[in-house]
Amino acid sequence: MVNDCANVGTTLLKYLPLNFEKQHIKRTRQFWDKTFGIAYKIFKAKGDVYHANYLLQDCYIAARLGKHPLVGHAHGTDVRESIGRFFLGRIVKHNLKNCDKVLVSTPNLLEKALEYNDSSEYLPNPVDTELFYPNGRNEPEEKLKVLIAAGSHWRIKGTDKILYAAKKVQSEVDLSIIRYGIDINRTLKLADDLGLNVTVLPPVSHSEMRDYYWNADTVIGSIGIGGSLGMVALEAIACGRPTVVHVSSRFSEYNEFPLHDLSTPEEIAEALISSREMRLWEKEYNYLKQHHTPQVVIERLVETYNCLV
Repeated sequence: MVNDCANVGTTLLKYLPLNFEKQHIKRTRQFWDKTFGIAYKIFKAKGDVYHANYLLQDCYIAARLGKHPLVGHAHGTDVRESIGRFFLGRIVKHNLKNCDKVLVSTPNLLEKALEYNDSSEYLPNPVDTELFYPNGRNEPEEKLKVLIAAGSHWRIKGTDKILYAAKKVQSEVDLSIIRYGIDINRTLKLADDLGLNVTVLPPVSHSEMRDYYWNADTVIGSIGIGGSLGMVALEAIACGRPTVVHVSSRFSEYNEFPLHDLSTPEEIAEALISSREMRLWEKEYNYLKQHHTPQVVIERLVETYNCLV
């Protein structure tokens, strides 16, 4: 397993059967480590299957070094945005064409991936259910404790629309946000301009995020472009919290998910108030158990590995 994204690679390795010999080649964002360092590690690696997370330099190096069979795992920006840039786009297209199998983590990436590799397939992201699990939920108090959990990014995550929605139900919600994302300063300024009282939480490690979910009554994931279930939403649902998120009805993979096409501040505000009822979470959790538990995902991944070998 080469690199990681949103801890998906780590979770896949954790739940692979015990008869798999596993090696995880990781890197930092330091120049040496993400170039010559990762190249040396990949060169030295010996495996029956190579699985590269994110279709940028890690996957490109593995392909150039002849590491096959090679699984290229797309996770979002690589196929959605980088593919349209001059330099990065050439890398992504090369990887799509030269991988023996392409996996995409969300349905909105599949159409583009299939243009370059007809082996492309949607593999739902697994949730580490040993780490993220329901921990009870008290009856919400007079004000609903709402956590904006996705990183602050207006175009991708729709954080600005979330604040406008919160303004509409300001008297009924107690809002908190995690201080991360490229638009966090703009977000806090907008909250101030709207007169919203927002509790700002420090960033924490992946495993500590569950405490933030458990301390909330309702979690808000991404409301921006894409319309797919991200890891924040999935992990919040796994922790027993109803999650308001934009899921597009144009993807048949999400037909059984209870929320669709939330877009406007009015729709988001209405979903927030409706989340007081546990029925929303129960439907979301049933969907998660059917499609995103490690056991379900790993069964499909092992079948893919066996076919490649």
